[in-house]
Amino acid sequence: MPPGKTSGPRTDGTDRADRSPNRLIHEKSPYLLQHAHNPVDWYPWGDEAFARAAAESKPVFLSIGYSTCHWCHVMAEESFEDPAVAAVLNREFVSIKVDREERPDIDSVYMGVCQQMTGRGGWPLTIIMTAEKKPFFAGTYFPRESRAGMPGLIEVLERIISLWRGQQDELYRAADEITRLAARPGPASLAGDPDRVLLDRGFHELAARFDPENGGFGSAPKFPAPHTLIFLIRYWHLTGETRALAMAEQTLDAIRSGGIWDQIGSGLHRYATDARWRIPHFEKMLCDQALLVLACSEAYEATRQNRYRATADECIAYVFRDLQDPGGAFYSAEDADSPGGEGAYYTWTQEEIDRALGPEDAAVAATLFALAPLSETGAGTGSVPRDDRKQRSVLFAAGTRNIPAEGPYITEQDFVILRDAIRSRLALARGQRPRPARDDKILTDANALFCTALARAGRVFNNPAYTSAASRAMQFLFAHLMDSEGHLLHRYRDHVSGIPAFADDYAYTIAALIELYEATFEIAYLRDALGLNTLFLAHFQDATDGGFFTSSSTTVDLPVRKKEWYDGAIPSANSVAFENLMRLSRLTGDTVLEETASACARYIAGAAFRSPSAAAGFLAALVCSPRTGAAQDLVITGDPADPGTRALLDAPGDLYLPGMLILYRPPGEAGDLVDAVSPVARGRGKPDGRPTAYLCTGPACLMPVSNPEELKKNLVAGKTEQLRRKKPDTH
Repeated sequence: MPPGKTSGPRTDGTDRADRSPNRLIHEKSPYLLQHAHNPVDWYPWGDEAFARAAAESKPVFLSIGYSTCHWCHVMAEESFEDPAVAAVLNREFVSIKVDREERPDIDSVYMGVCQQMTGRGGWPLTIIMTAEKKPFFAGTYFPRESRAGMPGLIEVLERIISLWRGQQDELYRAADEITRLAARPGPASLAGDPDRVLLDRGFHELAARFDPENGGFGSAPKFPAPHTLIFLIRYWHLTGETRALAMAEQTLDAIRSGGIWDQIGSGLHRYATDARWRIPHFEKMLCDQALLVLACSEAYEATRQNRYRATADECIAYVFRDLQDPGGAFYSAEDADSPGGEGAYYTWTQEEIDRALGPEDAAVAATLFALAPLSETGAGTGSVPRDDRKQRSVLFAAGTRNIPAEGPYITEQDFVILRDAIRSRLALARGQRPRPARDDKILTDANALFCTALARAGRVFNNPAYTSAASRAMQFLFAHLMDSEGHLLHRYRDHVSGIPAFADDYAYTIAALIELYEATFEIAYLRDALGLNTLFLAHFQDATDGGFFTSSSTTVDLPVRKKEWYDGAIPSANSVAFENLMRLSRLTGDTVLEETASACARYIAGAAFRSPSAAAGFLAALVCSPRTGAAQDLVITGDPADPGTRALLDAPGDLYLPGMLILYRPPGEAGDLVDAVSPVARGRGKPDGRPTAYLCTGPACLMPVSNPEELKKNLVAGKTEQLRRKKPDTH
């Protein structure tokens, strides 16, 4: 059921509130708790459910979703709240509910099976399998009864029951074969390390799919995929290909002006259901906000256009306002649904706008915002009544400055004041509505990703408040999502931590720690990153074929162990791990980490060989690797109290240098601590104690300098040399 909604009287004469809860009532997941009063006899994933299935020779019905998933709510309301469906499931199956955000490893295995069997995937994910966890049927959303060519859940269940009773041996054989295929290793790696050829192919694939009219790639639905835009910006920097930057800018601008961006309260919705970015799927997720902040920070660094900084600032303000836990960490998401249906909180009728603003300001608002009717794409089907859909619309930006010509001229400053006043009044009116539910679990990977975004925004925008917030959130993770032996945990909610961490948790936390080091030069962050990386390598590395498994070597409750290379809504753990290993090896001089990064790169490139753009997060990292010639390593020594030291540290600030890493070594005991973590800094520093900068571009190092302007010239010269080397290596 959508949070905040209550069902009507049941046909069996019982109300939902009066029904005895099932086993999910003892769980922490908001998604599982949403199903705790279903008439379905749900089990959480665990030995008890599979033991019962084996003892009673029943198939297992597995349903995977998450708390802010609209179609998960629809299937719950149509089927899992229905006594007739529940009776079939309870009699013939053992039913298990899984929150994909709590157990991404389970979701990864069975989503792969669904895509393999049906050619598509999504949530809710529906799997039917044996007690040995081997699947033989897969699908996504099913209506209760067949409609529009889609089989109904009742029909599916009856067919499975018939096959289970009459052809069980054939189902077991099919399940064995499906599991065997799911356990196959990925494609063979390329013969050598990937280089600029792969970057060029990735760019040309994206250029071929680019929508020149609306921005973005392909047609509806459209996902923002900010890591793809980061790759394009870096590719422009590396090669001078102006189309790459233009595609990224047009897409960011279209997102910011579209309905996918919350024009009243800020923040990014999950995706657009149309090609013009106007009608969103309304849920808001922390990870999407983080990636948009990263993309806008990158775009600002590259172009110095203030509109990208403004979008990042507004996005961060939304997260601080609506998703921040009092302890400093961040909640997972806000729902698409509210008591009025999908998107009801965010949509408007013209009458509501007129009532909130009055006729004069409503006319001004019409010059700022246009209305995209939900009925244009059928958004809301399943939760918003058709008549209401015809009336309700999403706001999107009509233009930057379009005050009627007959009105008095106003300055740009007055225009901004007027626009913000109208937004504030509409926000006040919207605030009277019931809010969508918030998923208040704290996930390590999503929090670490937002820490990375905050730390980078703090550095790029010179905003210490962002860096401080990132540091506070990281302190929360170390205090509440790390066990006594230093291993990460995945989920915290209701003062309880649990679930051993996955590859994403480690990779994103290591990335955040590196970013915090680059923002603060506090060596403890780099030391912690190296410590977690050691654990990550010990428990997740595929030492044979390269890359990293999704689940730890200690995981024993899955039939196969998956490796993910594809960068979907967020970059994969492998893409992030590659960048981490590359950065750590450069910061410390550890060649073993460099070799591990190369093995990871070969695995991803081999898997992505036919479609490199599917690994855009990896391509963005590859642009900054020494292999492509975009890497610049800078060591700065000097007393932190010396203005000359600060001048050297600030010298790169006006330049866009995505492949640059800075290691800072202060004098005295503090410098000894840096040497212990990063031997490449050892022995640096002039005898007279003057602040000094040591710059290496790829394998070539320049003479040390103490003049900030000379350092800037060297940095620019290094960038020019990179642009000169556009052709891929041929050796």
